[in-house]
Amino acid sequence: MLNRLQFSIDIAAEKVKIWNALWNDNAYREWAGVFFEGSYVISNNWKKGSKVLFLAPDQSGIYSIIETHIPNKIIQFKHIGNVLNGEEQPIDDNTKLWSGATEIYRLTEGIDKNTLTVEIDVMNEHLDFMTATFPKALKKIKNNCL
Repeated sequence: MLNRLQFSIDIAAEKVKIWNALWNDNAYREWAGVFFEGSYVISNNWKKGSKVLFLAPDQSGIYSIIETHIPNKIIQFKHIGNVLNGEEQPIDDNTKLWSGATEIYRLTEGIDKNTLTVEIDVMNEHLDFMTATFPKALKKIKNNCL
């Protein structure tokens, strides 16, 4: 079963700087490393409809489609399936349990700060890990903006 989690953090930085701290390759590797050391992301153009691979160092992970992307404002991923050894895998019964899950990053402008909000669909078995780990990732993002 999928559960929708939401996390947010206020950051006293320009939206462009926050966005870069999220999606610049080196910055992404740093904050995503709290989930799995050495994690990285590959996308050919970061535009709506393009494919994104979220990978561990052994080239395993998931592949997703960008459903919405307004730079410095919102990006929404729809997670589709698994990647093994750099190859997209067919959708099997286990994958069907979470395929279609979404992950949304949204920046909301404030007076002297901007708020980064993340909404993510998570399977029951990952709830505790994500609840404990996502705030650590947000703190890394914030620190990269200082």
